[in-house]
Amino acid sequence: MEPDDDKTRGFVMLTKGTMVSHYRIINKIGAGGMGEVYLAEDTQLDRKVALKFLPPHLCAEEDCRKRFKREAQAAAKLNHPNIITIHEVSDYQGRPFIAMEHIEGRSLREFSSGRELSFEQILELAIQICEGLNEAHESGVTHRDIKPSNILIDSHGRAKIVDFGLAAVKGTDQLTKTGSTMGTIGYMSPEQVRGNQVDHRSDLFSLGVVLYELITKQNPFKRDSEAATLKAVSDDTPHPVARYRSGIPNELQRTVSKLLEKDSAYRYQTAAGVISDLRRLKKEPVSGPSTVQPKPSIAVLPFTNLSADPEQEYFCDGMAEEIINALTHVEGLRVVARTSCFAFKDRHEDIRQIGRKLNVDNVLEGSVRKAGNRVRITGQLIKISDGYHLWSDRYDRELSDIFAVQDEISIAIVEKLKVKLLGGEHEQIVKRSTDNLDAYNLYLKGRYHWNKRTEQGMRKGLEYFQQAAEEDPAYVLPYTGIADCYNLLGWYGYVAPKEAFPKAKVAAEKARDMDATLAEVHTSLAGVREFYDWDWSAAEKGYRRAIELNSSYLPAHHRYGELMCYLGRHEEAFREIECALNLDPLSLLYNTILVEVFYFARQYDQAIEVALRTVEMDPNFLPPHWLVAFAYAQKQMYKDALTETQKAADLSGEGNPLIITQLGILYSLSGRNDEAREVLDELSELSERRFVSPFYTALIHLGLGEKNSALKWLEKAYDEHDHALETLKVEPMLDSLRSHPRFGVLLKRMELE
Repeated sequence: MEPDDDKTRGFVMLTKGTMVSHYRIINKIGAGGMGEVYLAEDTQLDRKVALKFLPPHLCAEEDCRKRFKREAQAAAKLNHPNIITIHEVSDYQGRPFIAMEHIEGRSLREFSSGRELSFEQILELAIQICEGLNEAHESGVTHRDIKPSNILIDSHGRAKIVDFGLAAVKGTDQLTKTGSTMGTIGYMSPEQVRGNQVDHRSDLFSLGVVLYELITKQNPFKRDSEAATLKAVSDDTPHPVARYRSGIPNELQRTVSKLLEKDSAYRYQTAAGVISDLRRLKKEPVSGPSTVQPKPSIAVLPFTNLSADPEQEYFCDGMAEEIINALTHVEGLRVVARTSCFAFKDRHEDIRQIGRKLNVDNVLEGSVRKAGNRVRITGQLIKISDGYHLWSDRYDRELSDIFAVQDEISIAIVEKLKVKLLGGEHEQIVKRSTDNLDAYNLYLKGRYHWNKRTEQGMRKGLEYFQQAAEEDPAYVLPYTGIADCYNLLGWYGYVAPKEAFPKAKVAAEKARDMDATLAEVHTSLAGVREFYDWDWSAAEKGYRRAIELNSSYLPAHHRYGELMCYLGRHEEAFREIECALNLDPLSLLYNTILVEVFYFARQYDQAIEVALRTVEMDPNFLPPHWLVAFAYAQKQMYKDALTETQKAADLSGEGNPLIITQLGILYSLSGRNDEAREVLDELSELSERRFVSPFYTALIHLGLGEKNSALKWLEKAYDEHDHALETLKVEPMLDSLRSHPRFGVLLKRMELE
């Protein structure tokens, strides 16, 4: 726009020496579509600052003025070494301006231009950028325009995120809504390109583009036209970074690929998860040539039941599950977990679409037909990129040969995927826990019902596990199943802790004595150490041992993550949950645990966001409804909290003490004291028939302002081994008690201080 345009008339030219409030202009140092930047001297504090002015031709546009002010407000919320500091926002003769710290340095684009950064430099810069994003996201700010030119590198090599002009701030009116496209072409996330709802995971996609560029000097989506570039962002899978640069560590490729997932549900869910992976990678050697190609990957879908008897469903599910378990022991093969694979059961989706959703190269599908004592199993391995069959076969066997069929299918898949199979791996794949077919079938039925995660399912699963152990006393896995059932029955309060956890301990210790090489054994026993013994060191050691034995055994990761959360080690908690979600992105359980970690890390907006997303996946899954109510309560959104609690009540049925107690907590916090006391009376009556958590009862009293009563109930929770007392260190609703001497004593007794 020409200087004499009507929209620029009346504005004073900013030249050297011009005084803007107490800032003296030195010179102009930059300009862009939404701002002109000047170097200035702060005459009051004797320092250099950068003044960003809204261009004259935009000053008459109300939306532009609002967006400019929003940039200042978004950045001003943040205080972090990797985010530019805002000093003030003001107005000079009708032109809004932002005064911010002046950074001696260059943009990341200029810094990396014409030079190849080492992997150590790339990792360090990526970690710093991600730490800045983590601070922004925790404060409810989504940048929405992460790109090399919006990252400055100062004279000390420190990265600073700048330009929050397109930022979205939770709880404020949005100037851009669903259906609009905002961002920079080539760096926008797929959801930005499509005009869909955008959250903090969009920034992580943009970070993936920046990281890809730093490694390869190539933009993964840049095409000959803007339209082609936008289509590539939405549809195209980038070439592996190893195509452009040798010596790429596999884990770095995996991190980049996960950042660039098209569907945000399969992307990293938090910046903290990215930081953990990058830091872990930084500790490992990252130099030297890499001859290893990206890991082949597979999803094993639940086998279709073609038998006349619908009761054989458990057998079909068990067949797929056993193959999944066998393949997880193969080094160099990424195997999607059971939950995400089984999410596609009976949905009849296109196989290639399933593969893309699960981010795998190959999918195994099959069918089972049982008739009398004979079984026919078919399996076919399909390559997702072109839909071609890599392998297919049919097995007609006597039912007694079912184990041999599983072995043959697993090894055939491995061979077709060209995974190097070491001798020990081969033994692990074909290792059989029992030769007793009846015991094996009972075990499969137990896991089938246990996986429903309902009280009835756990009790039914317990019966089958006990029958399997009786059928083959040398079969170790049923004992881990028994321990898992009692652990969860005690965890949810369906059985009193002093009754449930000791029984879990007996079964887990028996399993350990039978075979201490199984991850399942150590995970089950660590659960007892955590839930009942409150021996945090032993529990952590057990979970870590389970992960060492089988890094793909996801229950070990999620339980370890929960333990870290309760101990206040939130970064480690995020890392373990991200690890579980990487192999099981559709798991309702792991997504719910992410809600829990966000809640105890006091990131309530993120907790609510993940909970609502999990509810969208399955509205009938109770835990996220229950958990999100606590997050709403911390934001004093009691109406929303009560709505979610009512949904949880509808799903759980009448008489669930946890739901009733939560209602009491919400009533007390929202000032509905009479209703809260009615709940206390109801719980007192209910406790005569079943276990009622003293911990959550304490929270009702605390909401009523009765601190001594609350402390009394917390001490009762200690006496009764109420597992919820694990959260004593991190539960925000207990903050008003933290300075009380009796609370300090309790923390010490729990060894949480």
